This record gives sequence, structure tokens and C-alpha cells, in this order.
Amino acid sequence: MQTIYQTTITHIGRCAREALEDNMLITFREGAPADIQDYCFIHCHGELTGKLKPGIGFELNGQHYAVTAVGDVAQQNLQELGHITLRFDGEAQAEYPGTVHVNGPLPQGIEPGCRLKFVA
Repeated sequence: MQTIYQTTITHIGRCAREALEDNMLITFREGAPADIQDYCFIHCHGELTGKLKPGIGFELNGQHYAVTAVGDVAQQNLQELGHITLRFDGEAQAEYPGTVHVNGPLPQGIEPGCRLKFVA
């Protein structure tokens, strides 16, 4: 498998973990507007070198997930802003244009230093 995107979480907004209660994880690159940072897992932005699509893999903190659906603007948002909403529900159709759905358990123990990556 080839890594097509990799980054490291550097900061966790004070309300970011609340989204996990709804099976969501929201990311944004460093330098996000302050009002957005509170709700996001902030990371040092990496380069996207492949296409986000169902069937590729997603990894967070060593846990592997299968990507099941990708919204229409998720690729562009990740590439330009480091922004993506991950849903841990295995849905086959993207709920919103910026959402990536994955199949697997809700991640635990996410802290600064955790690696996030997509592999194809």
C-alpha cells in the first residue's frame, strides 16, 4: 500500500472531542481561524498525492479503517485546507460534500502526536 496523505495531529480544540460522541472527527490544518480551531483536530498539513475514494484505507493512531464513501468536495477541502470530516459509520453514500465515511470502531486515545494517513 502506498501512503497518499500523511499528517500528525499537533493540537486538539477544546470542543473537538465532542464530535466523537456523534461518530465524527473533524480536522483542519494549522493556521485555521480561531473559532474553527476549537472544534477540530489540528494537524501539520501534508501533501495529498492520490485520490480519496471508496476502497482506499485510512489509518489513525495505528488503527486501520476502510473508506466507504467520499463526498464531492472532500478531496479539495483536504488538499487546500487540511479540512475533512470523518464519519465512523461505514455508510456507502456521503452524508455531506466534505465528509469521508469509514468502516471501523470509533478511535480512542487521540492525542497530539497521533498520525493520520490515507493509503491506496
